[in-house]
Amino acid sequence: MIDRERVLAVLQKRFPGATPDQVAGAANAIVGLADEWVDVTACQPDVDYCASVHCAQTCFIADQRQQGSEFRILMKPPTE
Repeated sequence: MIDRERVLAVLQKRFPGATPDQVAGAANAIVGLADEWVDVTACQPDVDYCASVHCAQTCFIADQRQQGSEFRILMKPPTE
């Protein structure tokens, strides 16, 4: 669970010129991500193969993976 108060504090520090409404809206969006997006990282067992040398020259994610970046794969289910 994301601590909304902590998110507010970070946003206020990072964006000192933002209005309270802007900061609150951004915090609500960040905290609400878990309700809108599903983490499907575990459903993709072949990330290493997908990000292998085969597509690293044309694929941003593959290139970043080869450089040591880690990724979480999120999916936004269709709304009914």
